[in-house]
Amino acid sequence: MEQLKHECGVAMIRLLKPLEYYQEKYGTWMYGLNKLYLIIEKQHNRGQEGAGLACVKLEANPGKEYMFRERAQGTDAITEIFRIVQENYKNLTLAQLNDAEYAKKFLPFAGEAYMGHLRYSTTGKSGLSYVHPLLQRNNWRAKNLALCGNFNMTNVDEIFASIIACGQHPRKYSDTYIILEQIGHRLDREVERLFQEAEEQELKGMDITRYIEDHIELSNVLKSSSKNWDGGYVICGLTGSGESFAVRDPWGIRPAFWYMDDEIVVLASERPVIQTAMNVPADSIKELQPGQSLLINKEGKVRTAQINKSKEVKACSFERIYFSRGSDQAIYNERKQLGNQLVKPILKAVNYDIEHTVFSFIPNTAEVAFYGMLEGLNNYLNTLKAKKIALLGHDYDQKEIESILSMRIRGEKVAIKDIKLRTFIAEDNSRNDLAKHVYDVTYGSLVPGVDNLVVIDDSIVRGTTLRQSIISILDRLHPKKIIIVSSSPQVRYPDYYGIDMARMEEFIAFKAAVELLKERDMRDVIASAYRRSKEQQGMPKEQLINYVKEIYAPFTDEEIAAKMVELLTPAGTKAKVEIVYQHLEGLHKACLNHRGDWYFSGDYPTPGGVKLVNEAFINYIEKVYQF
Repeated sequence: MEQLKHECGVAMIRLLKPLEYYQEKYGTWMYGLNKLYLIIEKQHNRGQEGAGLACVKLEANPGKEYMFRERAQGTDAITEIFRIVQENYKNLTLAQLNDAEYAKKFLPFAGEAYMGHLRYSTTGKSGLSYVHPLLQRNNWRAKNLALCGNFNMTNVDEIFASIIACGQHPRKYSDTYIILEQIGHRLDREVERLFQEAEEQELKGMDITRYIEDHIELSNVLKSSSKNWDGGYVICGLTGSGESFAVRDPWGIRPAFWYMDDEIVVLASERPVIQTAMNVPADSIKELQPGQSLLINKEGKVRTAQINKSKEVKACSFERIYFSRGSDQAIYNERKQLGNQLVKPILKAVNYDIEHTVFSFIPNTAEVAFYGMLEGLNNYLNTLKAKKIALLGHDYDQKEIESILSMRIRGEKVAIKDIKLRTFIAEDNSRNDLAKHVYDVTYGSLVPGVDNLVVIDDSIVRGTTLRQSIISILDRLHPKKIIIVSSSPQVRYPDYYGIDMARMEEFIAFKAAVELLKERDMRDVIASAYRRSKEQQGMPKEQLINYVKEIYAPFTDEEIAAKMVELLTPAGTKAKVEIVYQHLEGLHKACLNHRGDWYFSGDYPTPGGVKLVNEAFINYIEKVYQF
């Protein structure tokens, strides 16, 4: 319903054979480049503000470029970057285009190591200079570094200070550039260490270069760089000498999967993307484990290394609910279960009146949860039919049996996402009026004044679309009651690991809880939470407590949901409105291996998250109240 900008998508490819091999077997030396395009395009859902790619050529002669990069902004960025790459080949003869040896010597982006990135800006930084991959250039091939990532660090200030203390001077204050500076610095140190070893062995000239590139140890670089990182991340890199790496955060917050055969190594943010691109079964694809790194040296030898000790795993549950592609078998089943688990509260909300209720969903990400909801409702109905038939006994009328068997769940596509509004209309009233028409309805899909309407969505965060559009549009069908169902729990807390949810005042659940505190003369709860949060300022982040939880503690989920209905229902709405939420226990039951639920529970996986939520609450209070 409400589009959330999410953490980014990454892709990495390493060819394990010479380009001539792919030309002979697949008819093109562009095998790796084509696979990169497919993997990036299949992850388009993860970023539509920019895209970039990098390539390293392993056998370039001195004086010839060996590291290439292309970036673009906008929703067509993927098409644009690959169009620009292909521009390099448009004037070639057919013989040149099919000559792998010629490509290796003369053509840009004709290499063995590739990396791609899709970007959503979630921290306010935008512009082409922030689109990944970022580059660190150097005359030493091994010191060149291309970096991209799906990450957000909560302790940028601490990392920045540590870099400054080492004598570095970062160009920009953003986690992206700071991480580049940090890894780049450690890469420089690793190369310098090997240079000294080579000199001690009395090596000269290119023998020194070969020694460095044959012995470089990226696990050393990553361990020394990442030991103080606090956040969710999958960071990928290429060096000019042909080393590739990907490293995952020790809490397993951000996802990464990889596949390897004798021809290629592939890494991506989502598993089904690799399944599709490589046409391989799910069980052949491995998940990069928390704190682990995938390392590929210039010779193409692949290994994993534990860079940081694994912490309590808190894999992001929003990946399962909303962000990742539903074509993943496990995610598909989990989303269905989330919908299935809501059958009981939905039946209660419609007073068990199945006959006069229409069930639907908000397109498009809630569709799978809708199928799970229908499955659960049909199971309930089958049980009800069996009971009714049993009560008839042996002496029954055929029409009674037919009447019972004709009972069905009425599933319809009621809401249709009609247009994507453009923001060129600056005048607020006109924009708000247009916003009411983002969705349309299927007229005649229910009986006016008689039928209830149940509509399931994956999440309700800000409630803006509900208030400005959805409820008013659904009310045009004149249902007796509108029940909005969220397959996820109430979003109560900001996210600091890659989703654009950072301010307390954005959350409709928070607004509802604050309004309840005011109504019930409990403003002292707000004052106490603020005072306790304020008293923690300056303390080590590892000792901090999330006192924002006190705002919600006096109320049940149902009380907060009822207040949300009051805040979100537009004036003039004729139907009664109710919101039904998933409970945390239901989320954990459906997503057993993805228990990262901090945006719902306030239980942040890292100390930095607790620090930032307290700061967000303090900022909110000091802007709105005078305590």
